[in-house]
Amino acid sequence: MTARLRETLHAAAADVPAYPVYERALATARRSRRRTVLAAVVVLVLVALTGAVLPLTRTPAADPAAGADAALPDRIALPPLGALHATDRPRLGPASVIFSGQAPRLQGWDEDGIVGVVGADSDRYRIFSMGYEAPVGEQVILSPDGRYVARPAGLSEDRRVDIIDLVTGRTRQLRSKVADSVGTTPLAWSPDGRQLVVDDSVPTDPMRSSYRRVLSIVTLDGERWTQLADAAQQPIFGSPVAFAPGGERVAYQIGRTVTVADLDGRTVSTFEPPAESWLAGKGAWTTDGALTLISRKAGTTDWSLRRVDPATGRDTAPLPLPGVTGVTAIRLLGWGPDGSALVIAYQPEPLSPDRFDQPLELDQRTAYPNVRSVRVLALTPDATAPRTLLTAPEQILAVDVADNVISSGRTRDANPPGGVGGRFWAWGVLITLVIAGIAVYRCRNGLALWLDDRRVKRAR
Repeated sequence: MTARLRETLHAAAADVPAYPVYERALATARRSRRRTVLAAVVVLVLVALTGAVLPLTRTPAADPAAGADAALPDRIALPPLGALHATDRPRLGPASVIFSGQAPRLQGWDEDGIVGVVGADSDRYRIFSMGYEAPVGEQVILSPDGRYVARPAGLSEDRRVDIIDLVTGRTRQLRSKVADSVGTTPLAWSPDGRQLVVDDSVPTDPMRSSYRRVLSIVTLDGERWTQLADAAQQPIFGSPVAFAPGGERVAYQIGRTVTVADLDGRTVSTFEPPAESWLAGKGAWTTDGALTLISRKAGTTDWSLRRVDPATGRDTAPLPLPGVTGVTAIRLLGWGPDGSALVIAYQPEPLSPDRFDQPLELDQRTAYPNVRSVRVLALTPDATAPRTLLTAPEQILAVDVADNVISSGRTRDANPPGGVGGRFWAWGVLITLVIAGIAVYRCRNGLALWLDDRRVKRAR
């Protein structure tokens, strides 16, 4: 190579910018680390979000046979903070008790009218929200086997009943076929769980200043609607409704008249109960075909059950059961295997302006503002006093119990869950990861330099 050529090449090389090998390699490493950290944060957030929306999605559905050992807990408690919903996984399976009221955890900051659900054979609690106050046992009802909960659609004027399957988590919609109805409320399940009695509200004028009510029997597939009654709205309308044990007849009360009808809607008999007496509840039919009324002794808060002929309403053989004192009202849930009558006893609210030893409509006696708490009592034949089977905290104001739990007579010592529930942990983890991800992203440059310094120190 000549000297001239060497000088020319050196001059050309001097004009070419030097490639910053170390700096570029360091920048590439930083970008790779940032992308890896960001991808990891995104993956963790997605996993946490999936867990919050569909908790434990790989857990198998509950076995319907889980309710075979259903028993009545001796006490219930408020749902844990952040309790799983009734449709969340793992599935709850059949329930023994549902409850509602005005306690703080039943009136959440973003949910109103929360209904609690207790598992059939264990103290697993779930919830679902109504969006407004809807007493269980009157507007939200548990099926005889504890598998389904029937409830109104909610605040929207959607003419339907939602049926929640606690085993599969699916919700079925039963849409009303009553013309011009603005709301449909379930009132009673048939003994086999295949039919419902529902109540539709129909405005009588465009301003909706008054309503008429339509009572119907409907099959769960929604194909058959059989009208039982159509009348003006009254303080007592259709609730409670009682199916005969064989399911071939149904009794309901409108105003002061109790009607017995068959499943085709034909009236079998009607009668008017004595003053301060009402159809007893969903368990009003006895095993031998008589009807039961609840009755208040005049001038007191003493309540008793009376047995009447469903054809005439006349008293028949007396019931050798103890009375219940000091309550606003009682409702009959059903009959135990030893002949005991299981009733809900509504404890009075001391601050209520109403007097419960004076005449008052039954729906007012069980209204939330007039009740402090509820108990489930057993009225055992020839006993001197009721026996308490289930207690509840104050401001749990209504309960419903599955028929199979009542008829089995089984009870269990309850141990309600404390602390917080599954949704609290799922959302807590999600929020923590989101905050951590934001912090990592905002400090990514400093983190990358720190990691590089650590690598250099290890290399030395």
